[in-house]
Amino acid sequence: MSYTFWILLTASLVGVSCGIIGVLLILRKLAMLSDAISHTVLLGIISAFLITQSLDGWTMFIGAAIVGLLTTVFVQMLHSAGVQSDAAIGIVFTFLFAIGVILVSMYAGNVHIDVEHSIMGDIAFIPWETVNWFGIEGIPQAVWMLGIVLVIDVILLFLFYKEFKVSTFDPELAAAIGLPVGVLHYLLMGMTSLTAVASFDAVGAILVVAMLIAPGATAYLLTERLSMMFVLSAVFGVLAAFSGYYIAAWLDASIAGMMATMAGVIFLLAFVFSPTHGLIAKRLLQNRIKYEV
Repeated sequence: MSYTFWILLTASLVGVSCGIIGVLLILRKLAMLSDAISHTVLLGIISAFLITQSLDGWTMFIGAAIVGLLTTVFVQMLHSAGVQSDAAIGIVFTFLFAIGVILVSMYAGNVHIDVEHSIMGDIAFIPWETVNWFGIEGIPQAVWMLGIVLVIDVILLFLFYKEFKVSTFDPELAAAIGLPVGVLHYLLMGMTSLTAVASFDAVGAILVVAMLIAPGATAYLLTERLSMMFVLSAVFGVLAAFSGYYIAAWLDASIAGMMATMAGVIFLLAFVFSPTHGLIAKRLLQNRIKYEV
């Protein structure tokens, strides 16, 4: 497989896994929690390194996943105590991320863990970090991790599709008919944490946030069917990955940064040209109403 193939596959896996999770985050008005998780996992990564003195991917994955889950727990605790959800996210996000930055600056100056790496990622180096698992050689570690997480996400969404649907659109009804709304919330937060952690080291926080929010928000403008929203969000994530890579190669720019930019461009196009929620459609509808009146 070529160098370009592995980069595109890695970015596409990020786009699909983040895209399908992002749909539920958008509908539940929890989009900015993904921003918090994608940054606070830095604390988990550096904590795992300080404990094990190893840069092994799985130890950092476990450390980051734990901190990601703790982020959601702390946010929910503050929100339950009466703090507004956006304020709770902001407090937990800045506090845990700041601790991670301090630990990196104090104890990780001689390794490749740094703030710039955590923000922008190092997707260009993905093809060189290969592992041999299940007797298969030459596949990048990031591809394995993202692929496994994507399979887990898809299985959980398939098994609990109806439960997620009801609890997302009508949590009161879900509680009334006996669905474990709290368990479903933390299950989604766990899926978000695993997805963000698996994507974080490969592509950095900026692209993780972009892929968790922009494809889902774009799909939301184009369809009202939840199943189709998942499909469109995954497609837009892959489209942003491919277009961002080739434009970055043409301009000699940041690959992750350009992919995030293209995710925003795709959203902007839907925001303007959506046949139901776009600016042009709304303006035409307003003019028609005025004409009829």
